[in-house]
Amino acid sequence: MNSPVYRVRHPLPPAHWPTREDAARARWFSPIRIGRQLTAAERTWVPAMVPWRATDDGFVTPEVLAWYARFAEGQPGVLVVEATGIRDVASGPLLRIGDDRFIPGLQTLVETVRERSRGRTRLFIQILDFVTVRRRPEPERFFGRYLEITDSLRAQLALWLDDRRWRDRSESDVREFLLGADRVTIETVLTDRELEALDYGYRERVWDVHLPHIRDLPRVLPGLFAEAARRAREAGFDGVELHYAHAYTMASFLSRLNARTDGYGGSREHRVRLPLEVLAAVRARVGDDYVVGTRYLGDEVIEDGSDLDDAIWFGVRFAAASVDYLSVSKGGRFEDAKQPKIGEAVYPYTGASGYECMPTVLSDARGPFGRNVPLAAAIRGAIRDAGLETPVVTSGGIATFDQAEGILERGEADCVAAARQTLADPDWFRKIRLGYGELVRRCEFTNYCEGLDQRHKQVTCKLWDRKFEPGDPAVRLANDGRRRLSAPPWSPPGEAGAGAPAG
Repeated sequence: MNSPVYRVRHPLPPAHWPTREDAARARWFSPIRIGRQLTAAERTWVPAMVPWRATDDGFVTPEVLAWYARFAEGQPGVLVVEATGIRDVASGPLLRIGDDRFIPGLQTLVETVRERSRGRTRLFIQILDFVTVRRRPEPERFFGRYLEITDSLRAQLALWLDDRRWRDRSESDVREFLLGADRVTIETVLTDRELEALDYGYRERVWDVHLPHIRDLPRVLPGLFAEAARRAREAGFDGVELHYAHAYTMASFLSRLNARTDGYGGSREHRVRLPLEVLAAVRARVGDDYVVGTRYLGDEVIEDGSDLDDAIWFGVRFAAASVDYLSVSKGGRFEDAKQPKIGEAVYPYTGASGYECMPTVLSDARGPFGRNVPLAAAIRGAIRDAGLETPVVTSGGIATFDQAEGILERGEADCVAAARQTLADPDWFRKIRLGYGELVRRCEFTNYCEGLDQRHKQVTCKLWDRKFEPGDPAVRLANDGRRRLSAPPWSPPGEAGAGAPAG
């Protein structure tokens, strides 16, 4: 699916901020039961965002603590910790939960959020699995080392060059020839997957069952997710969110592209089988009294991918299997991503599906604000029609109180989440609730933050990351030394700490 050209620049929607008394009566600031025993104080929600602040081996750092502490100060009803790897394998500066040695750091994270939110915020952690994605290689390295020289490749060369001797040429001869070959020859003799590995970087699929570790995913993943959830509970989190969205392993099992023939691909019933088995294993490990939610896609937005009809069907199955909430996202797939530069990995938020996941003010006629709400509304309607009360969370271009309140009033969702607006102003929920909405720092939805994420840089917001005095010891700076890592602090006017130095 080609990336569309967006030509309409949309202004931010007008904002009407409620008084403190009106906010107290608002649905957005009313409590909600999630699971059997947990109640969130309000229906405000911060979805998982990856800030690139962990150590290279996945441990919590002071920068991680400061990131979540700053969100906690805004006292959202629910705060979801970033996608956290369930395997004990290196994954760069992303949090991990694949071994008990990660528990102490995660416990400190939980305690920090409890303290800084004054016990008001419920804390979940998103857990995920991913398969191998490698950086786009230099052609010299690809042809000289990575490309497997097979009899099939030799046969393609012999056919294309009309010279049977290529069937018996040495591996070094084939590599040397391909390194100097023209593009037409390369595109003719390589398979589609080999050409992709050259142009985009090698990427595994969950249907690559010729690879033993991919074939074994249905056997391995339920236990890995269950143990990760057990660690989350031991660390003190209020719940776990199973990451079944975007470009990762579990979303790929749900995808229509999943052509496995072992009972875990093909039909909807088979594609949902492993996600349900993971959910069951996690539930068995942590118990019925612990929150287990799911983040999944309302639409993949890729050619031949899953759409809203699939998402509705899956959502009813998840709800019937006693998932405690469903958080609905959209897109963010590898299949339509733009070609990365040499030395960089393909980024799943650069194509049309990536745009739909994080829409910007440069859009089509529909615009970016609340763009994905209809997906959640349709899924919620089907779940209610099935006689189930599972809460549904929506997100994507949430910019104002009126927008969120209207979503809840119309019954389109049960909670309304905002990532970019909360990054722009971590205090915005609290400001609105206390009657200071006019002080909200409004996100401009230009995706400056997403650009940092794409380059694996510590994520910040352009509205505040340059606002500091050089040499201020209270301000922690990014690795580049030019950006502050946390938004300036805020306290209600007249309270102690109002106008305190930026930290």
